[in-house]
Amino acid sequence: MSRSWVGAAGAAAEGKALRAPDSGSGGHLRAGGGSSRILIYSHDTFGLGHLRRCREIAHDLVDRDDELSVLILSGSPIIGSFDFRSRVDFVRVPGVIKLRNGEYTSLNLKIALEQTLAIRASIIKHTAEIFEPDLFIVDKEPLGLRGEIADTLQMLKRNGVPLVLGLRDVMDEPELLAPEWERKNVVPALTDLYNEIWVYGLPQFCDPLEGIELPASVRRKMIYTGYLRRGLPSKVPPIPDLKYDEEPFLLVTPGGGGDGEALVDWVLRAYEAERNLPWPAIIVLGPFMPPELQAEFMQRAERIDRVEAITFSPHMESLMARAAGVVAMGGYNTFCEILSFDKRAIIVPRTKPRREQLIRAQRAQEMGLLSVLVDDDKRDAKTMATALRHLPQQQAPGAVVVPGLLDGLPNVARLVRKALGETVSRPMSVAARYRA
Repeated sequence: MSRSWVGAAGAAAEGKALRAPDSGSGGHLRAGGGSSRILIYSHDTFGLGHLRRCREIAHDLVDRDDELSVLILSGSPIIGSFDFRSRVDFVRVPGVIKLRNGEYTSLNLKIALEQTLAIRASIIKHTAEIFEPDLFIVDKEPLGLRGEIADTLQMLKRNGVPLVLGLRDVMDEPELLAPEWERKNVVPALTDLYNEIWVYGLPQFCDPLEGIELPASVRRKMIYTGYLRRGLPSKVPPIPDLKYDEEPFLLVTPGGGGDGEALVDWVLRAYEAERNLPWPAIIVLGPFMPPELQAEFMQRAERIDRVEAITFSPHMESLMARAAGVVAMGGYNTFCEILSFDKRAIIVPRTKPRREQLIRAQRAQEMGLLSVLVDDDKRDAKTMATALRHLPQQQAPGAVVVPGLLDGLPNVARLVRKALGETVSRPMSVAARYRA
């Protein structure tokens, strides 16, 4: 198979791109042994992306260090559906959901949003006080949802705890992200609170903070890790009652499914119109797809030969690894899985309220890693069917060599080891003062 080469030009510009450490650089993450604790914040108001990214990082870290414990703060209503490794646990704060217009509302509690946020902020701060982390990693939102972790950040900063902001490869269109962060008054937190900013991608792929006026001191805090490679657990759990998982199949996934109806509808139209498409399809609708849409799509799938629909699987990596090809919306985690398992893929990206998926998909298509179909609201069955017929001949992403592409997890582990090793002596914590 011919292989093309995408160079690492620009890797040292502004932020720093890391090389993965040697495979022999084992040992505990914290020099001198002892039990280390990491607290991870994942606000989780829409979809599964933040939780799955944080969970993957936590699992990899405890796999590398048997003296490490990781606690995840999450608002995901289905966090209990996922398996967690030993020494990884979670605290679920009351849920808040992001509506399609970009506004937020309480998920289950019939109380004002401000009350829900106050409860969340209190739980987060008290958890941090009692858990006494040696490192605090914040996913995506520098001050948390509506500033809910601001007090916690300031408290931990006073106690000398290293603070890290973790960003996905693409945040949004610069002209949309810049006013949002200005409104949230984010830059002072990046300047005064955070020690480092880890970007889970590569600089030649995208600068997630493009268009934001940042001091040079903040730019120097940015470190590009590479994407987070996904693997399979040592014991792959069985996926029951699937008709087509023993033969080559097409995996269709809209991620959490909250805004995935266009993707699912378009694929079903193709299979309804043409019965000779290359592979049978397994469609995972997603747990956040509205129940009435789930029911409609399940009924349509039952009427089509070689199409099967399920609502949710907590083991998407297993399905992805076994699939012959993928049609997806192209969120960060799905993109990492496509790369990790080297799957031919068609991406139908979300374009609103954020354009993150579209930016990622178009850049990946330019690099030859996958192909893109943009929903034009017509969803012509022939267009999708043609793309599906061409998918078996499309080159797999592994045909393109991108240095450091999937080195994210070992690089994050090295950064964690460095942060824990450099933790300064901290003032006696609130919990310690009470014990004294």
